[in-house]
Amino acid sequence: MTFKVLKYSLMIGVFTLILGCGAYSFTGISLSSDTKSFQVNYFQNTAALIEPGIERDFTLALQDLILNQTNLDLVKSNGDIVYEGEIVEYRISPTTATSGNTAAQNRLTISVNVIFTNSNDEDADFEKRFSFFYDYAGSAQLVGSQKTTAIEEIFERITQDVINASLANW
Repeated sequence: MTFKVLKYSLMIGVFTLILGCGAYSFTGISLSSDTKSFQVNYFQNTAALIEPGIERDFTLALQDLILNQTNLDLVKSNGDIVYEGEIVEYRISPTTATSGNTAAQNRLTISVNVIFTNSNDEDADFEKRFSFFYDYAGSAQLVGSQKTTAIEEIFERITQDVINASLANW
């Protein structure tokens, strides 16, 4: 008889735990029921050092992340929430030096200025700069697959930071 009581108690506890977690979002994204669509305007590249194509790549990366983490519809105009801005920094700089005064390690830094507008919650609107970096060996050239990897990792971090700042209630 004790085994049956323990078995049923355990089953009730597991079901309660599963049902209790159903309303929780691991992304932390919280949207009002009025928010149905989003718009990502083309991010211009105004950095002093221009890397061709990164403005398109960033715009697409942000759109893809929002599509993957929300149930919002992507629209070209009149979105309930709107992302716009510009890439303001693309910089390569040495981070450490060798005894021969050459770079032992370099850092690619990309910064993006984002303007977020929420037509359903004006208090959530902001303009903010997001930045991240990628370190690589000083003896290496930032070309080809290494450059692609660096930009993808930076954009992955920046786009997630943008989503967290605009949609997540942590």
